Amino acid sequence: MKNRPWKAMSTLGIVASLLVATGCTQKQITSEEKQDVNYSASVMNYNFDTAGNMLAYAEFELSGEPLAEALGLDLDLLDPQKVNKPTAFDYTAGVESYEYSEEAMYELVEKSGLGLHLINGPIVDKMAKESGKQAPQALEERFYQLAESVGYDKGEIFRNMYPTFMEYSKGDPHYIQKVDTSAYAESDDKTYTPVYQVDFKTLRWDRDKMDKILMPAAYGGAFLKQALWAGDFLSGFHTVDKDEELEAEAPDQDKDANIRLGVSAADGFQGVILTEEIWNKLAYIRDGLFYDANTKQLVKGSGTQYNPANGFVYLPHAIKVTEEGQDAAKASNLEVSDSRSLLRDQWMMLWPASEFYGMTDQRQENKNVNPAFRAAFDGVPFAAAPQENTDAATNNDVIAYDAYSLNRDVLLQVFKNLQAMHFNKEAGAFINIHDGQKQGDYVDAFEAGYTLEALRIFQRAIDGLPVGYASGEDAQGLQTEEGKLALDMMKKQADFMIEKMMTKDGLIVNGFTIGKGPDEKAATLEAQLGAVRGLTATYLSTKEEKYREAARTIYNAVDTKMWDKKLKVYKTEGDSMKYTPYTAASISAAFRLALLNLGNMESDKQQYPSLEKETVISRYMDFYDRVIDGPSLKEGMQVSEFWDTGDSYKKGDKTGNTDKDNVPQVQAGHGKYGIAPILVDIEVKNKN
Repeated sequence: MKNRPWKAMSTLGIVASLLVATGCTQKQITSEEKQDVNYSASVMNYNFDTAGNMLAYAEFELSGEPLAEALGLDLDLLDPQKVNKPTAFDYTAGVESYEYSEEAMYELVEKSGLGLHLINGPIVDKMAKESGKQAPQALEERFYQLAESVGYDKGEIFRNMYPTFMEYSKGDPHYIQKVDTSAYAESDDKTYTPVYQVDFKTLRWDRDKMDKILMPAAYGGAFLKQALWAGDFLSGFHTVDKDEELEAEAPDQDKDANIRLGVSAADGFQGVILTEEIWNKLAYIRDGLFYDANTKQLVKGSGTQYNPANGFVYLPHAIKVTEEGQDAAKASNLEVSDSRSLLRDQWMMLWPASEFYGMTDQRQENKNVNPAFRAAFDGVPFAAAPQENTDAATNNDVIAYDAYSLNRDVLLQVFKNLQAMHFNKEAGAFINIHDGQKQGDYVDAFEAGYTLEALRIFQRAIDGLPVGYASGEDAQGLQTEEGKLALDMMKKQADFMIEKMMTKDGLIVNGFTIGKGPDEKAATLEAQLGAVRGLTATYLSTKEEKYREAARTIYNAVDTKMWDKKLKVYKTEGDSMKYTPYTAASISAAFRLALLNLGNMESDKQQYPSLEKETVISRYMDFYDRVIDGPSLKEGMQVSEFWDTGDSYKKGDKTGNTDKDNVPQVQAGHGKYGIAPILVDIEVKNKN
């Protein structure tokens, strides 16, 4: 008998019953009621960590609409103005989790200024020189071309954007001037669209308070968000006259005068902007951010021709930027300030490059590519790859500047270095640090776990299998040598976790030092859930049940031993409850995996109460209510929100919180002029 998840119960029926069974109605809390909560969720600092935020929001995205839809929700039923409809879970996943994720990405790559301006991007520079125009004019005309490709009205292009192609590692998310919340367009119900939604001038961050460091985990984290959303937005076509989404059936569909790229005009336009930013990012990385361990200089990457045996050329941990200009900053000098290779940096580049590979793949042998992606990269609006780079051979490859060729060069060089510099073949495990000359000896459970997920996506992409929101789908792959190597490393690392790092109580140690043994410190929540992420990834890639069972065991141990029943939050280490964006990322991912892959099935010998669907959804709701949104307007990880999550602007309203939840509008958040909609570190404590 075929395994049937959740004992074949109706998704909508379960969710509806949960509202009574668990009490998770996520009701709107008034200011008076907030005084009675039994815990605090105080902000520890207001620093913006690019890598952590973008990873968390990537997980929030995947645990948003895609999760709700997979559980049976008709997405057309969602409305930001109809709070907790059709159910509280549907609204939290499909609106809050998903839109928090999207808006934070725009905040980083279009509004804040936290990085190098697209006007100075290498592809934009190349276009300017070829057209004989100055970069500002070339970029303006390029945006018009992009708008035309998706049928977007040029007159509606956002004003005063600050599109970045390389993002810095950290910054202060407070706004430096009064946010323009005056009415741009009004509706009949007295709500209105504020000016800052269409004109980003008042949304800049303080350049003097930015850590102007190029870190692979940071610009890779931004890359991940950009690739996931671009892949969603450009995954179909739409009609020009009615803006109706069309399923992608052929790569020449957009040759019809009434059909354009993108699932809609607006989403399509964001998709091509994100892709343009990625394209410039990849050119900048490949042509100048790799570090030669022998010459100790920044050099070009060589992709398919790279051989680590001839000397390591890799992405270093930190490059200090000296800026030139204020309004549209460019780098006048780059200096390597930390030349180590960190596992986190490498997997946070491997994952997004793999996602983007699935979009740009023009290999003649791959028949699984979405026709809409083929259309986007057929020369208009994005350059097609030369034939030499799309055939089965690599000895005839040429240096090229199309998005596919650039991405492939970066992807393969990062993958080769992951194997050569970080994988300990004798132990069968990924090592956290390599100094450029010598491999370290520490295996970190969180980093190794997420490396397995990055490798899962890499194997799918390189073998021509669907990625993005469709990364769980089965298909016939190409069986490449790189894909086989990725799977082999995954199995060995997962086996190492099970055999060397799991303890008798079902938890996993935080790390393992080769030659010495496991950590003896108290288990951290991040280590547990990172391992769950990695073991589940290995199960999905190999279909070997032992990896699923190991992930289920750890998940259950976490829920049994680290859940605070009174406060309804997880302890993060010992009795403390300190949450960072990385913690939030792993929690969001774990709930999604529990709902889709690890939950109790009829065939499971061990039926864990923690992995019953109603329990997981209850935890999911508590996580958003108590940790992300928090118990008051001044608490919780999400420090502000846009109207996309229900906080609409209304004439005469001065509360800065029209949806009466615990997350203020941006101008009403912390600081003199408010704060961007991002995640910060918090500590949860019992007030009694």
